[in-house]
Amino acid sequence: MGMTALQLTDETAFSALVERHRRELQVHCYRMLGSFEESEDLTQETFLRAWRSRATYAGRASLRAWLYRIATNACLDALARRPRVPTESGEVLWLQPFPDELLASIPADEGEEPDAVVVARETIELAFIVAIQHLAPRPRAVLILRDVLGWRASETAELLDTTVASVNSALQRARASLKEHLPERRSEWVSSEVSAADRALLRRYVEACEQGAVEPLATILHEDLRFSMPPQPGIFEGRDEIVGGWVEGGFGDMERFGRMRCLVTQANLQPVVACYVKGPGEERYRSLALDVLTVADGTIVEITMFPRDLFGAFGLPAEL
Repeated sequence: MGMTALQLTDETAFSALVERHRRELQVHCYRMLGSFEESEDLTQETFLRAWRSRATYAGRASLRAWLYRIATNACLDALARRPRVPTESGEVLWLQPFPDELLASIPADEGEEPDAVVVARETIELAFIVAIQHLAPRPRAVLILRDVLGWRASETAELLDTTVASVNSALQRARASLKEHLPERRSEWVSSEVSAADRALLRRYVEACEQGAVEPLATILHEDLRFSMPPQPGIFEGRDEIVGGWVEGGFGDMERFGRMRCLVTQANLQPVVACYVKGPGEERYRSLALDVLTVADGTIVEITMFPRDLFGAFGLPAEL
């Protein structure tokens, strides 16, 4: 779909036309950058660049493809300005979750490749986002365009101003690197919907947290549990060691740590528990952390804890 003369000259009409692509472009930027906050900034940068360069839109490609080209280049420019690499242990310290509420708002546009905007869990889950951050920016873009969005090699080559042979070579290398950095058990995680058993597991997690019940909590955690707290460094492994660390920090001791309350939401098509704590002598529960859970075979296999400053992105209150 092209742009009319009015849409090319009137900023309000132009904005209305491109706005319908905001969320899918933001997901694209999120995959490229791994940061929710930066994906918002880069989506806005994409729209600014599109308005400034609207006269160059020739209508040869769809408006959607033109916007993806601008968004990809904006992300590549941002990554060139501030190169980042995972730590030696594979941590992506700039990682942030992406609220499912925004994923659900992506429209399936009639006549504009509706299947291409469907977000599959395996292309948005935290494990995938972490893995693709290990790829250099251009191979990352190639893999996202080819394997996630389903673009043809020729379309990808045109977008990146390169050759089909170069795209195919980059894709081969990117696939091999991606496989190295995905968890071995990842295939067990993928599910099109949350099962009744998973919902029951989530309720038990919430109850154990709110009651400060250490043993009931431990029973629903996998013995090889992984735990991390971006942007803080450190990947912890092993249920007993991790739970022991929580207990040392005061969990389970109401008089020292306080009481917890939890709200349930979703990010990256995974369950999220928003934790609040009311310390001794305090009247209200204040935001503490967001726990993004990875569930497999009836147990929690990974917990990624994010700081309280992301509550606003989920529409969560700072206090209860």
